[in-house]
Amino acid sequence: MPPSAAEPSRPGFRHASVLLDGAVESLVHEAGGSYLDGTFGRGGHSRAILARLSPAGRLLAIDRDPHAIAEAQSIDDSRFSIEQGEFANLGEIARRHGLHGRLAGVLLDIGVSSPQLDDPERGFSFLRDGPLDMRMDPTRGESAADWLARAREADIAQVFKAYGEERFAKRLARAVVTRRAERPFLRTGDLAEVLKAAHPAWEKGKHPATRAFQALRIHVNGELEQLDAALAAALEALAPGGHLVVISFHSLEDRRVKRFIREHVRGDTDLPRGVPVREEQLAKRLEMLGKAQRPTPAEIEANPRARSAVMRAARKLR
Repeated sequence: MPPSAAEPSRPGFRHASVLLDGAVESLVHEAGGSYLDGTFGRGGHSRAILARLSPAGRLLAIDRDPHAIAEAQSIDDSRFSIEQGEFANLGEIARRHGLHGRLAGVLLDIGVSSPQLDDPERGFSFLRDGPLDMRMDPTRGESAADWLARAREADIAQVFKAYGEERFAKRLARAVVTRRAERPFLRTGDLAEVLKAAHPAWEKGKHPATRAFQALRIHVNGELEQLDAALAAALEALAPGGHLVVISFHSLEDRRVKRFIREHVRGDTDLPRGVPVREEQLAKRLEMLGKAQRPTPAEIEANPRARSAVMRAARKLR
């Protein structure tokens, strides 16, 4: 029997998948099809997808977080498989499983998960003191602490501005560089206090380190570059008629998703003006599946972290 959509959680770490019902409803249009969950997380979406599939259906999941891979071992279902890796490489992973160009749907739930934020040892949160790491795969790449120890002030300011949309990026970068000359940043609490003291204009209801921490996380994990690559790969991996569903949590992500879908809905717009063009000559590759969806007030009340979520869905035409 398929597992239920209810998700077991590690002790002390609760996780509620955002836009669960809407995402799965938009994704699963063929019960016997093959689907890909590019961001397994703690498996909420994957379990709900499996609950909608027939015995002939199949679900391939991906995550780069080793904790997510460990969580996936609790799913005892012959229709399910998972690989550790970056979702930017979903095309290669789909090929290895014989699914490239045959997927009925691809789901991408972008960003950091609640268990990652809530575990101080992962170093994502300014609210819980822990090692300043922030890597989604702690076994690969450079930690936030290592990058802050070597980065130029101008580069730190650029990351804060570009990825955190932080108005006072230069001022915060100067504070970081000034303090690291005395001793390096090794803990999230230490960095948060320096940013808090340096920030001149606190936003109501928002910790002054919020935007800088977001920016560091996005930079350390290459999240926006990963997203761009994953969207392009997903379009190629889908079968004609397949559905692409993307959930994002801040404007930097959603703008990229919206632009990607819009460009492929419009098709080739570089044709000379005045030249008569048939619809099929525009080479449109996607059509939108309804309007963008946001969490209901009830979902936001149950899970405040859902308040900024946006879901967009499209169908592949060719």
